[in-house]
Amino acid sequence: MTVSQILNPTVQITLRSWDESIALATAAVANLTLSEKVSLASGIGFGNVETPCVGGIAAVSKIGFPGLCLQDSPTGVRLAYNVSAFPASINVAATFDQQLMYNNGRYMGEELRDKGVNVQLGPVANMMRTPQGGRGWEAQGADPFLTGFTTANVIEGVQSNGVQSCLKHFVLNDQEAFRSDADPNHGDSIADKKTLMEYYVRPFKIAIDSAGPTSIMCSYNEVNGVNACNNAALFKILKEEVGFKGYVMTDWWALRSNIPEIDAANAGLDMVMPGTKVFSTNTCASDPTACWWGPSLVNETLAGLVNTSRIDDMATRILAGWYRTKQEQSYPTVNFNSNSPAAEELNVQRNHKAHIRAVGAASSILLKNDGVLPLKSSLKAISVIGMDAIYPPDGPNAGSDHGISPSGTLAQGWGSGTTYFPYLVAPLDAIKSVADSLNIAVKNSSDNWHPENAKAAAAGSDVSLVFVNSDSGEGYITVENFPGDRLNLSLWNNGDNLIEAVASEGPTVVVIHSPGAVNMPWLSHPNVSAVIMALMPGQESGNSIADVLFGAVNPSGRLPFTIGHNDSDYVTAINFTNPNVTYSEGPYFDYRWNQKYGIPALFPFGFGLSYTTFSYSNIQVSYACGNGSVFVSVDIANVGSTDGNEVAQVYLGYPSSVTDQPAKQLKGFAKSLIASGSTSTVTIEIPENIYSVYDVSSSSWVVPDGTYTFYVGSSSEDIKLSASITPASGCSGGYEVTTAAADNYGAVSAMGAASETTSANLYHSGAKSLAVFGAAFVSALMLW
Repeated sequence: MTVSQILNPTVQITLRSWDESIALATAAVANLTLSEKVSLASGIGFGNVETPCVGGIAAVSKIGFPGLCLQDSPTGVRLAYNVSAFPASINVAATFDQQLMYNNGRYMGEELRDKGVNVQLGPVANMMRTPQGGRGWEAQGADPFLTGFTTANVIEGVQSNGVQSCLKHFVLNDQEAFRSDADPNHGDSIADKKTLMEYYVRPFKIAIDSAGPTSIMCSYNEVNGVNACNNAALFKILKEEVGFKGYVMTDWWALRSNIPEIDAANAGLDMVMPGTKVFSTNTCASDPTACWWGPSLVNETLAGLVNTSRIDDMATRILAGWYRTKQEQSYPTVNFNSNSPAAEELNVQRNHKAHIRAVGAASSILLKNDGVLPLKSSLKAISVIGMDAIYPPDGPNAGSDHGISPSGTLAQGWGSGTTYFPYLVAPLDAIKSVADSLNIAVKNSSDNWHPENAKAAAAGSDVSLVFVNSDSGEGYITVENFPGDRLNLSLWNNGDNLIEAVASEGPTVVVIHSPGAVNMPWLSHPNVSAVIMALMPGQESGNSIADVLFGAVNPSGRLPFTIGHNDSDYVTAINFTNPNVTYSEGPYFDYRWNQKYGIPALFPFGFGLSYTTFSYSNIQVSYACGNGSVFVSVDIANVGSTDGNEVAQVYLGYPSSVTDQPAKQLKGFAKSLIASGSTSTVTIEIPENIYSVYDVSSSSWVVPDGTYTFYVGSSSEDIKLSASITPASGCSGGYEVTTAAADNYGAVSAMGAASETTSANLYHSGAKSLAVFGAAFVSALMLW
């Protein structure tokens, strides 16, 4: 396929309101026949001549609707060439940086629009309930606020280009095991209503309230005994309780073959994807019986089995999303083909590599540092060891959807969340480039299986850098006997033995590329001097880690999950023999589990070191009588010798009368660049809808009476200060300000870093800034 190499100018779309969008859609639907309305809801296939995308909706010419192209993934444009391979979503969350989150969506959206994609299938708002979950790298970690906040910013960035976002997978789709109809026993996720709402629906609600995605994808699994994509109770929660105004589509082939298709339509499903009942090159036009909905749904509606008002609702919701993003206004046509990607496709990468490099560095989490980092220019020789340090011998795109054991550095997992790498910067190449400029000799061994070779390469070096990895992905591909989910949390390819061998020779820095937590039996070795969790940073991986290792960037990544001492530290291990997953732990997973039972983490949620040190003082908590928001203000001083970003995290303790909430939960954070020797006052807003709790009896969100304690710290376990307030007490307008005596929680650990943001009050174009108490205001939730 030959296309013009001239990119469209970038755009900044102001979304229509839902009311205006629905009005336009309603008027258009009034002009459609029943068959045309149903066609808007019926996919036309994947892998056939009718659509070049992984999902498609046919055109309806009488209203000027050209159809829809739906395309993965959360890391960019899947199954297309000349696109960027963005960092994994887990990296984006690990930045704890609102601007970078928005920019990641903004720049992905530019490429999606340039390719003619109408709907991005992402981001992911599922929880990392277990570190074994295969698609954890596609999601945002183990906290509902962080997940909702990150996805809201990404969605706003994507939709600022006029590209629709499809937030997925609704809901409780937190592991790959038993997820689909193809499994002998279809998985059932069983959760009580309060747990469901507060920890698994809440991330979706935050993103819906804040950013207004046009669509939601329902998941493969059952929820409380009913398939998620024909689950009337779930759709009622989503459309009535949460107030979602867009359309709900299935995950690909998520309709159950043993359930009548009208059940899903009557339950509240709006769109079936990809249309064909199985993966097939047959078209729905040539064989309607091989496809869901289409003519069969028309006939079922004419027979009175589906109400025509339900069909009108489907069509209106789908067209409302199209109008909301203004896609009727000169939207680019599709210029790639997922079925036969071509090297000559339009190059849409622009200069997005600079952003990808920045996110990779800003998401690098410094877990341990005995002073060896940043690497000194006075070093004479370093060793770079491990197959994860090198360019993959078979190329970065080997294996279908990257479903192959990594033979080189790992920068994405496997499955539908992937993109083709236009290139991949290997750590070894980037490190050698910097080292050569400093006249530092570099030795290398990429042999993981013969530790004697690694020891020989490490001998005589001032410092050795060992690169190791662990992989995971989507359940339709098995790699190294891992069926998507991780069977264990060990490093792959003899990584533990490799580290031990190299550390026996001298100071060692360990860099881990992984979808999440790994076991670290070598951590206490006296020569393991530093550890960096780099996650899955995308195409600029090598440059990103070199920036951190040599100090061009001061690391500021924070763990979006907890790392335990071993597999038994996690309460939510996957049972690979039982398809029924009971969420009996309620809210107590990840750091909330550690708190409840006094289990010290190896590295706690929110943790991350820096090359400088910060101190906290002067906490103030105030309540806004007008909108119910709580403001937490704190002074942060950089008492080290290096400029850096600190991530102030606000955890909430509910009134003592509320007995069904964890002791401390993340409710806000702010990343602030603070110069060495300077102090910054940071104020974080906690809106009422963020600290409210779900009342099952009334099916509503409420604010319990009593005194709330707000804890400020640098991780879930490193609390610096706290103060309490009783919301609405004595309100007569304006602010009721409480200045609490700060509780001192001991020494301040080193934090901070550099990123694309340059100060605490820089915002993307969609966010708002506000001066409060003379401080730089950093919003913990965007309020449009």
